[in-house]
Amino acid sequence: MEKKLSVVVSCYNEEQALGQFYEETHRILNKLYWDYELIFVNDGSQDGTEAVLKQLAAKDKRVKVICFSRNFGHEAAMIAGLDYSVGDGIVCMDADLQHPPQYLPQIVEKLEEGYGVINMVRTKNESAGWVKNFASSGFYRLINVLSDVKFEPNASDFFAISRQAAKVLKENYREKVRFLRGYVQNIGFDRTNIEYEARVRVAGESKYSIKKLFAFSINTIMCFSNLPLKLGIYAGCGAGILGILMMAYTIWSWARVGTPSGYATIIVLICFMFAVLFLIIGVIGNYIAILFAELKDRPIYIVKETENLKD
Repeated sequence: MEKKLSVVVSCYNEEQALGQFYEETHRILNKLYWDYELIFVNDGSQDGTEAVLKQLAAKDKRVKVICFSRNFGHEAAMIAGLDYSVGDGIVCMDADLQHPPQYLPQIVEKLEEGYGVINMVRTKNESAGWVKNFASSGFYRLINVLSDVKFEPNASDFFAISRQAAKVLKENYREKVRFLRGYVQNIGFDRTNIEYEARVRVAGESKYSIKKLFAFSINTIMCFSNLPLKLGIYAGCGAGILGILMMAYTIWSWARVGTPSGYATIIVLICFMFAVLFLIIGVIGNYIAILFAELKDRPIYIVKETENLKD
């Protein structure tokens, strides 16, 4: 039986890029010996993205469209694409062509070889700027230190998985606060990497500001590590050592010059200890917020309508 490749494409305000993305990807997919489906997930776009997607679906039945009722975020869009996919292999990528479609034949070859997870590792992304590139590199170093799961540095939201791996994600990884590319590297299966250079964005601009990336990074660390919860223990040990040192310094000063004035020392210590205390309270509060989101159990996404998909 002929195998099928499902290509999941997250779209948010990508009206200007969709035509070029479709033409280029369609041309490459038609050369494959696998059948395919293109699943576009419209993540509550505010421009003409939905109209363009409906036009593509009308002229090509292999184009499937999922429209959200509002913006639920990039991760939710990819999860929806996985949920609706029926392929033997699933590829997740963005519509701005920073994830080059010319690597799709290579991905299919790796799927044929039996790999369950294929990480697309970015070697260069000049359009991101040095700040984001530096932050991305630092993020992976930090999370690899904090987490038991070791992540592939510079792995991106451009990845491929087998149907078996996709089934695990569909059924078991349904957290409300999530890091999908981390889950992909956490589920096991035979894994391989393909390196690629990110292309220049054909239209639009990045949807992730520095502020959003920072918040996303904090949530990711808390999804994969409980080490921040232990900050209280380490802070307590550090404060105890600092207290012993200050006591020794006070005794030494008393022996040499008499009773020292401790006003400045007391102010510094109070400020330091309150800073540590509030940091720990903030970390605990963030974990509680994640637990609260999971307990509410609201849907990851809500579908408004679909095109070329069964109900």
